[in-house]
Amino acid sequence: MAETHVLFVEDDDVIREATQLALERDGFVVTAAPDGLTGLERFRADRPDIALLDVMVPGLDGVSLCRRIRDESTVPVIMLSARADSIDVVLGLEAGADDYVTKPFDGAVLVARIRAVLRRFGHASGPGRGKDAEPEEPEGGVLRFGDLEVDPEGMEVRKAGAQVALTPTEMRLLLEFSAAPGTVLSRDRLLERVWDYGWGGDTRVVDVHVQRLRGKIGQDRIETVRGFGYKLKG
Repeated sequence: MAETHVLFVEDDDVIREATQLALERDGFVVTAAPDGLTGLERFRADRPDIALLDVMVPGLDGVSLCRRIRDESTVPVIMLSARADSIDVVLGLEAGADDYVTKPFDGAVLVARIRAVLRRFGHASGPGRGKDAEPEEPEGGVLRFGDLEVDPEGMEVRKAGAQVALTPTEMRLLLEFSAAPGTVLSRDRLLERVWDYGWGGDTRVVDVHVQRLRGKIGQDRIETVRGFGYKLKG
């Protein structure tokens, strides 16, 4: 089984070293960096499978680093923030992060979130990943919703004939909507199906990703149903 390479950017020496050791015990290969500029250099040199970025790091903050990574790659990104209610969480998600974890975090929770993201992206995720963990995809040919075309098998999306570049998380979200057009999907269901949360999660993750997806496929394509969730217009 191929080893999973994690880039971990954290300026606190104690947290960085302890977390690196914990991840390595779980079978991950870890490249650690104490600041954002070093993290960017190591990302470009090593091309890791996933990046863990603390929001508040010197040189190049985690949100800016996430944007730089997203400009070059669709590699999954998890933001780490010490302030759950901070605008930093939303800024990180808007910058292209796929998920976030609040500090202080339990090592087992962090590993579970890493593996959940990696399953969605089709990477190996260390010990414990089984074939049954693969996400389901809608079956059939190309699905059409107005000028929007979704190819679940080819994992391609076109709008008015032009290809739309989606991150894997955005693609998984759109596949959930396109598998049930006109059906209201609750935020909790989307957290479970797209983010693989077996427990309650922060629905801001869903809301920000829906907004990002709307910006790419059309603002009016996904409708908000207040108090319930979202649905894709057929």
